Parts: sequence; C-alpha cells; structure tokens
Amino acid sequence: MIENKNFLNGRIEVICGSMFSGKTEELIRRIKKVELSNTSFILFKPKKDSRNSKEKIVSHAKNEIKCKLIDESKEILKNSKGYSVIGIDEAQFFDENLVLVCNTLANNGQRVIVAGLDMDYKGNPFGPMPNLMACAEEVTKVHAVCVETGELAGFSFRKTINDDLVMIGKKKEYEPLSRKAFIKKMYSREKNK
Repeated sequence: MIENKNFLNGRIEVICGSMFSGKTEELIRRIKKVELSNTSFILFKPKKDSRNSKEKIVSHAKNEIKCKLIDESKEILKNSKGYSVIGIDEAQFFDENLVLVCNTLANNGQRVIVAGLDMDYKGNPFGPMPNLMACAEEVTKVHAVCVETGELAGFSFRKTINDDLVMIGKKKEYEPLSRKAFIKKMYSREKNK
C-alpha cells in the first residue's frame, strides 16, 4: 500500500520557445495565479542569467517576481521543502541533473513549472529542455513574431558572431526568426565565413 498519496498531485509543466516569445511572462502569469490561491511557492533562476535584478525574474514586458538565485539544479531540491509549487526560469542554463530534480519534486507531489529556450542559437535542442519536455505532463510552446517575415518565430538568431553556446543577451544580440528566415540567415553566415 502506498503511504504517501501526495505524489498524485505532482506534475511537470514546461513552457518553451524562442527568445522574446513570452516564456517568462507565462511563468509569471501561472505563479501569480498560484499566489492568488494562497498556495506556497518558490522560484529559481540560474546565477549566470545576469540580465536583470539578481533576486527577481523579469519578463521583457517588465513584469517581475522575486526568486532565489542558484548555481546548480541540486540546490532546488534543498530549497523546495515545504512548497507546493516550484517555478524555474531559464532552465536551459542548468545542468542535466535538472531533469532528475524536477522528476523528484513531481514524484513528491509538487507542481513544477519550468520555462526555457528549447533550442540554442544554432537551432539545436538546448541543455536539459528536450528531456524535460519528454517527461512533462504538459508542454506549452510559445512563439515570438519573426522580425523578417511577420510569421511565427521559433528560432533565436544570434546577430553577433560568437561560437560560445551560452551568451547572455537581449535584442541587440538576438532576434526571433521563423524557420524560413533562420535557415536563410544561417546559410548566408556560413557562406560568408
């Protein structure tokens, strides 16, 4: 007989998409609903995300909410005891153990809401995100608008030439593109090397 029936309430929700697609905005929206229901929650973001206030998650629309900065995903487990809902922003910057951490939390009956880029600047799956999407109960893919075509954008094109996988940036470094525009720009970049 199962003694801990809290696991029945556990779940993982993943919010993914390109840069400027509203991932963080959606995470904040879901957490605000949790807050209104007087349910306990805690939010985390990686220390390497240096774009905004150190102890806040801030969307491009300037909505913000307090969070805890951490270096490694295992810190989430240590700091999540007693909370019903755990929010994680910029998940792509965490180590691969994030998948185990999220599954452990969900298996303990906690709701885990994770937001992050699903693809890197080359259009490849990014960090722990693909595996998180595979084991999540719910995956929401949000889209930006392509600055070239006006179509839905699912790709984050890095405007500057830099081969580092992780390069923290904003609009001057990245732009959202549709597949068509992304492939065209990547082809042009390769051709001009």
